[in-house]
Amino acid sequence: MKLLLDENLSRRIVPFLQTLYPGSSQVALEGLEQADDAEIWRYAKDNRFVIVTKDSDFQELSLLHGAPPKIVWLRTGNTSKANVIQLLTEGREAIEEGLAEEGVNCMELE
Repeated sequence: MKLLLDENLSRRIVPFLQTLYPGSSQVALEGLEQADDAEIWRYAKDNRFVIVTKDSDFQELSLLHGAPPKIVWLRTGNTSKANVIQLLTEGREAIEEGLAEEGVNCMELE
């Protein structure tokens, strides 16, 4: 599973995810810093990314369009990069299992 971090998450997180989530990236690193949510959605779908975001926008798109892509919605408010890294690394197994379930398009982490 490879993750595409939304613009609200630092690109500096990406190197810390490569061992557990090889091929992961962030929207600015993919040249999508000015892209709207629909364009990011299509890019993630076409390139087999799971979108990681702190916004509800992508969760709402998943309700409208279904998957792929699937969504990891971080419901943490303002938090440190270290905390985001910890959530994604320690929660890897739960994320994979949750998103593998049929009908689950969005996984919320707090």
